[in-house]
Amino acid sequence: MSLDSATAKRYEAGDSFGWKIPPNTSFYSDWSNSHTFHIGDEILFKWNGTWTHNVAMVSTQAEYEMCTKPGLVFLSGISHTLTKNGSYFFLCTVDDHCERGMKMIVTVGSPTDVSPTNDSTSILCSPLFGTLVTTFLSTIVIFFYNYKA
Repeated sequence: MSLDSATAKRYEAGDSFGWKIPPNTSFYSDWSNSHTFHIGDEILFKWNGTWTHNVAMVSTQAEYEMCTKPGLVFLSGISHTLTKNGSYFFLCTVDDHCERGMKMIVTVGSPTDVSPTNDSTSILCSPLFGTLVTTFLSTIVIFFYNYKA
């Protein structure tokens, strides 16, 4: 899928609040849910230099919920470009910041989104293909029925 870079948006995590310990544990979930993200969009993580934070991306919702600390973390000013449909799990690995709500799921697309495919089997599932097969088989049956008569 090609993306017109003019349509991609850049979001700052938490908007003007930034990326820091939130006032409640649902803050970043609420923020993320209030936006519609698309492939090509970018999430920027910034925080005041006087605070010790970071941002890490984990692979699964279980790691996200358990605040699993991966080996690779990033400092302020890092951005992540959303390259595919699905969920992205971000969290802060400093002390108990994640447990205090400094984590966020960003969802691109919806579960019902289906990517176009070049798979040759995709035509087999189309209604047109079913109609063509039925018509073809009916013609053969009628031909052989008339041939035997």
